[in-house]
Amino acid sequence: MNPIIMTLIFTVVMFMFMAFPAIKIVEWVEKRKTLSKESKNILTIVITIVLSLSIALFLQLDITI
Repeated sequence: MNPIIMTLIFTVVMFMFMAFPAIKIVEWVEKRKTLSKESKNILTIVITIVLSLSIALFLQLDITI
């Protein structure tokens, strides 16, 4: 199957599992720096997407080797 499609499928699946770590990372950042509610929400979404994409790329690399 096309590697891009498989990576996107893995990303969608990992998206729900990476929400909790992203929330914890944002809480850790908030301890260091004051964040508004809007910036907390945006940062949580961005970190969730980045974590999901990185795990998906790792899984895709692991499958092809």
